[in-house]
Amino acid sequence: MNKVIASDKKDMGLIECVNSLNKLLKLRAVPIGMKLFSTKEEMEEVEKIRRPKGVFTTDQIVGQACRNGWTVGITAEDLVGAQCSTVIGLHPRSEEWLSGKQMAGVWFETEEESSEHQKAMDVVPFGEYEAMVVSPLSSGRLDPPDICLIYATPAQMILFINGLQWSGYKKLEWGCVGESACADSWGRALKTGEPSLSIPCFAERRYGGVMEDELLMAIPPQFLPKVIEGLERLSRNGLRYPIAPYGINNDAKAGMGVSY
Repeated sequence: MNKVIASDKKDMGLIECVNSLNKLLKLRAVPIGMKLFSTKEEMEEVEKIRRPKGVFTTDQIVGQACRNGWTVGITAEDLVGAQCSTVIGLHPRSEEWLSGKQMAGVWFETEEESSEHQKAMDVVPFGEYEAMVVSPLSSGRLDPPDICLIYATPAQMILFINGLQWSGYKKLEWGCVGESACADSWGRALKTGEPSLSIPCFAERRYGGVMEDELLMAIPPQFLPKVIEGLERLSRNGLRYPIAPYGINNDAKAGMGVSY
């Protein structure tokens, strides 16, 4: 699917993409980009970069970009622990990390089950990167980002996915590791280069400011023009956000005739 781009939208810039997404889906959270850097020095060259004062979770750093509109750069030293830094390739999948000991009896009943969780997580391979930056897509400071992060309600998200599937249809399948769901979103998208949907976990909501009705799509930027082309075509067919309720007690024939 990642080779199929709608012909009349393929040259859209990121700012134009953001404007179109906001118009079509009325997003509440700021769409942001995430980019990995080989060195700390390269990361610090990003325009108007902010550096953390203290230690944070990756969820908080992402939240600072999409809730505050900041451009923030980090290294492993800025993160509270290996659970965060391993997902984005800034820490190795060490034996200690893979053991999952720290999560046993907290998130999982046994150490063995905790270890299975760690092994199931999609993470960026260690060794190539030293730093990561998140920034609003509309700022243009990551040119381009490795992936885009789009927070949306379930109703907005299913239309986003419908737009992605408008042309070059492919059934989309994702997993859920449960806690540490950032591995399902930005971990998987960075690792595979594929659109990756997640149900944000407890930590993302507690520390990252993710609202209880939000899902997260992590998606490489080259997919966005395709999504927007699909959303616009669906909108012309009357399939748009917000989705107007038809009514659970009404005869469905008239409505079904238009939509299906």
